[in-house]
Amino acid sequence: NASSQSIQKIYCTIKMIASSRHSFLKAAKQLATTRQYSATTTLNDRIVIAVGGNALQRRGERLTIENMLKAAADMAPTLAALSKDHELVLTHGNGPQVGELALERSAATFDVLGAESMGQIGYVLAQALSSAGRTTAPIICQVVVDPQHEAFRDPSKFVGPIYGAKEATALSQSLGWVMKPDGEYFRRVVPSPPPKEIIQIDAIKTILEQCPDILPIACGGGGIPVSRIPSNPRTLTGVEAVIDKDACGAKLAAELDADGFIILTDGGGIWQNFGKPNAREMKKASPEYLEGTKAGKNFPGSMGPKIQAAIDFVNNSKSPNAWAAIGDLRDVSKIFNNEEGTLVMKDVKGEGVVWREQKAEPSPPKQSKEPHKSG
Repeated sequence: NASSQSIQKIYCTIKMIASSRHSFLKAAKQLATTRQYSATTTLNDRIVIAVGGNALQRRGERLTIENMLKAAADMAPTLAALSKDHELVLTHGNGPQVGELALERSAATFDVLGAESMGQIGYVLAQALSSAGRTTAPIICQVVVDPQHEAFRDPSKFVGPIYGAKEATALSQSLGWVMKPDGEYFRRVVPSPPPKEIIQIDAIKTILEQCPDILPIACGGGGIPVSRIPSNPRTLTGVEAVIDKDACGAKLAAELDADGFIILTDGGGIWQNFGKPNAREMKKASPEYLEGTKAGKNFPGSMGPKIQAAIDFVNNSKSPNAWAAIGDLRDVSKIFNNEEGTLVMKDVKGEGVVWREQKAEPSPPKQSKEPHKSG
């Protein structure tokens, strides 16, 4: 019996050592794959970055693949550097690109055009980031929308180039396009329903969890709009619409349990009284403050959707510390520690807003009197 008890003790000791070794190796492996984050950042971990379609079209240049490649090459080093310290997911707009494709192929539907633009821009970004040392995985994403949504009765999403009044009228009559004023010019508008479901969300999660060195590019242009057939919900069909990329980016960030959601523009953060002598930029703002002051409501085609997307992500996130930021593409590295842009988060003391020290406000885009700013 004594001998049996000794053997049992030895067996238990060996089992405990083996278990401890397994736990140690598991912990070591996790530690090895955990990135070391800078203490100067607002928050770290997983971040979704939304780049506007206009970022791939320098002002004054024609929308060509060559010019898109040049613009992507300019932004790639910054994004690649950020991806070394943060787990990034990249999404992008497609307004100029999908509008250009619609001009070339007026008979094509917007779900197909959206897929084409997503592949086009995904390739451009992937090539630029590869040259900067980052491997990417552009994913063609389908996003379910409600085909009965009110957005189909009042199209609002600007796509394509600007037109004069006569040219806009001619296009409307010849092609049946809906045209609306964009500042002093006109642009085509299409329905923009909110995203309900990202079909490829599990594929994106798998890449993040199993391939940490690969940067996913997902939900480009808001994703390909589709709907489910009521009689057979597994069957999808394309929808003639363009989903707002920031609205879809907010949903993507929330479903990925991202810590932060950054919306990059060509003009900075959120301003009060933009274009007036008393204009000032917000440094931090709470969702409550932005909703209470109706920030961005005067600019429904530009800054308005960005502010709403930032609010939606912060409010819908499972984390009470989730944050969103809106800022200029050129300042992306400074947005992380709130040196530039506007940070949106729940815990903003006082009135729910912190103002930046007075600085010159950005110049509005020349092509439109409606700049990418708030009201």
